[in-house]
Amino acid sequence: MSALEGVIAPFTTPFDAAGTVDLSLVAPQVEWLLANGVHGLAAGGSTGEGHALNRDEYRALLEETVCAVNGRVPVVAGIIANSTAEVIARGKAVLDLGVAALQITPPSYLFRPDDDAMVAHFRDIHAACGVPILIYNVVPWCYLSPDLLLRIMDEVPGVLGVKQSAGDMKLFADLMRRAKPENLIFSAVDALLYPSYQLGARGSIAAILTAAPGPSVKLWDAVRAQDWETARSLHERLMPVWDAIGVDNMPSLCKYAQSLQGVDAGFARKPTSPATEAQKENVRGALAGLGLIPAT
Repeated sequence: MSALEGVIAPFTTPFDAAGTVDLSLVAPQVEWLLANGVHGLAAGGSTGEGHALNRDEYRALLEETVCAVNGRVPVVAGIIANSTAEVIARGKAVLDLGVAALQITPPSYLFRPDDDAMVAHFRDIHAACGVPILIYNVVPWCYLSPDLLLRIMDEVPGVLGVKQSAGDMKLFADLMRRAKPENLIFSAVDALLYPSYQLGARGSIAAILTAAPGPSVKLWDAVRAQDWETARSLHERLMPVWDAIGVDNMPSLCKYAQSLQGVDAGFARKPTSPATEAQKENVRGALAGLGLIPAT
């Protein structure tokens, strides 16, 4: 986990038109992201449609990813499941691959565990898997407060950090202000990575990094160098990318953005809808604004 920092791109899972995982497209996407300078990769999260993968597909995707990366950057294994037992099963399925961390989403179904049950959930997962954990704080009706996140990190030593999502920068700022130096806080507030970095985020794990990895890395580098003029310009030109892709069929739009840049990322798995022509036009305009494709 100590190597996790900067731009951790949550790459897309390629499916063919029939909805079968196409593992042959994993390595080319990995190479493209690494060529754009990302500092790590995350597989099986929201952008990667991890919720739509069965356990065997999940294992195969992580194995192919780790093989393609070949130790060049850390790999984070996303897990989206509603029971402690299923999270543990998926975590154990990738133990031999040497992933840097498990990125675990709280239960996404309607019924929210109380705070004690949530602490026990993460304690049981770490006890069974022994791999460092990042909490992916994204589920609206199961959103974990800064108080609860800090409690989990204090009481479950294996939970080393949080991927903080949603657009509420007050909650992000509260978490950053109160976190201990050893707590690794990553931003998934896609349109506001610039202020997230200024507040001290360890880095980011967000869909926009996969749709526009080159400018996203340059933004991180500019903030680190305190080049505020460059950082502000990149921030303003990256915001339209999130406006274009940050909707309900986001995986389809992220894959379309990749395809415009020469990456065959396949299709989204049903029932996620394909990109509409109007949505495609918005994506093209946003990428052109960054100079990633020619303006039309």
